[in-house]
Amino acid sequence: MNPKAVAILVLAAGLVAWNFLSPPSRVGRMMTARDSRNGGEKTVVSKINRSPQEWRKILTAEQFHVLRERGTERAYNGRFNDHYEKGLYVCAACGSPLFRSEAKYDHGSGWPSFTAPASEEAVLFLEDRSYGMSRTEVRCAACGSHLGHVFDDGPAPTGQHYCLNSAALDFKPAGAEALAVLEVKTETAVFAAGCFWGVEDKFRKVPGVLSTVAGYTGGRTARPTYKQVCSDTTGHAEAVQVAFDPSRVSYEDLVRFFFSIHDPTQLNRQGPDVGQQYRSVLFTDGPQQAEVAFRVMRGLDQSGRFGRPLATQVVPASAFYPAEEYHQQYLDKMRRRSGSGSGGCGTDSCGRS
Repeated sequence: MNPKAVAILVLAAGLVAWNFLSPPSRVGRMMTARDSRNGGEKTVVSKINRSPQEWRKILTAEQFHVLRERGTERAYNGRFNDHYEKGLYVCAACGSPLFRSEAKYDHGSGWPSFTAPASEEAVLFLEDRSYGMSRTEVRCAACGSHLGHVFDDGPAPTGQHYCLNSAALDFKPAGAEALAVLEVKTETAVFAAGCFWGVEDKFRKVPGVLSTVAGYTGGRTARPTYKQVCSDTTGHAEAVQVAFDPSRVSYEDLVRFFFSIHDPTQLNRQGPDVGQQYRSVLFTDGPQQAEVAFRVMRGLDQSGRFGRPLATQVVPASAFYPAEEYHQQYLDKMRRRSGSGSGGCGTDSCGRS
């Protein structure tokens, strides 16, 4: 048998034995979830969400299989297995910084290996009990893409072995560009202000906004369709998830912008669009965002700017479901098709009812 094949079999057997004998604890932020391949469902709330159709347009077939379907590339075949240039390894799906080249080493496994991520916020961990093993999966914290697994058989000082797929990574050589990427801190916010076509279109134009996703949130139905949400029975609101650079635009700035693009005094409607799916809501990610939202709303109420009480709700963020692909950047698509600067969506409402 080929010596490399023997080495891989020995390593795999050792890892299986280690996984069954080792405790499931893991240094870092562990998110426990059931594995969908074992009859359960794995849910990750990410900062950057795209539909499977959008990811397929961005990624190669191999990247999509690894990053979005949790696949594994063949050992010794990845472009970064024997790669030791100085720089920064980033997520191949969203470009978020993951690992510095200084943390890379040769573990002999046939996959790129690292001792530690670039920052504690770079990755998240999930329990993985697929294939009869108990492992710790590593994902990109920004977009939830699968990177590989982490084991406790690495070198000092961390003792960690991040065993990753080359297809899950991209590389930025040492220099100003790599440092700039590493310094970017991305935050997310979710806004509902009526028809998400127009809301997304407006937020995309705000300097400091990195990406937007139109979707559904705040309701009872898992993975709802547009038709279900429009039935006004799911409890979901049409909403937009905004990823932004807080060094360029603050959450408070975005909240104030939110109040400038719709009528927050209307209850369960925006213009001719009627139904609770069109309600005005700030879905807040933690107490800091909630405090900012309430403070801005108190100021607006006291100023009498709108002449009527605000109907806007402030609700803790919950599961966000990206809308169907054709809803994403809808007005941009319409403008491109028509060859004009008009998208057909009014200032405060799209009038789709």
